[in-house]
Amino acid sequence: MSDSAPFDAKYVSLLWAGPDQAEVIAGLHATLFDPPWSEESVRALLDHPASTAFVALVGGAPKTCVGFVMAQLAADEAEILSIGVGKDWQRKGIGKRLVEGVARAAQRAEAKKLHLEVAADNDGAMELYRSCGFLGTGLRRGYYQRPGGQAVDAVTLSLRL
Repeated sequence: MSDSAPFDAKYVSLLWAGPDQAEVIAGLHATLFDPPWSEESVRALLDHPASTAFVALVGGAPKTCVGFVMAQLAADEAEILSIGVGKDWQRKGIGKRLVEGVARAAQRAEAKKLHLEVAADNDGAMELYRSCGFLGTGLRRGYYQRPGGQAVDAVTLSLRL
């Protein structure tokens, strides 16, 4: 997608994701995260009865997967375990649509709070989560290991549903 092309995230389709989407989610995850999650680990998560997940699709037929969110529900709380938007599709509102979708699903499952953690140096994600109403709840020092051995803190955030 060209940077100059207008795009409206309301034209993104959010679809429930099950184990049959593990390959496409793992493939996109691998382009965004190091280390990536394996297809088998994504499939196991999506197959778990407490999981909820969405893929973001754009285009005609066939549609292209440009994002995903995977979360888990436990009692009256939910946690986003991983969320990602393809590099060419970032900063177009897709991440916000994914967060809002999983928040609605968690709320319908009677969750009262939605939690997540994010690398302290991920400014784009921090901006997204704050725009969705998440508030900081803690810090895990040196949680993420970057290539070369650099440790980065994880910021824990929560959203009251």
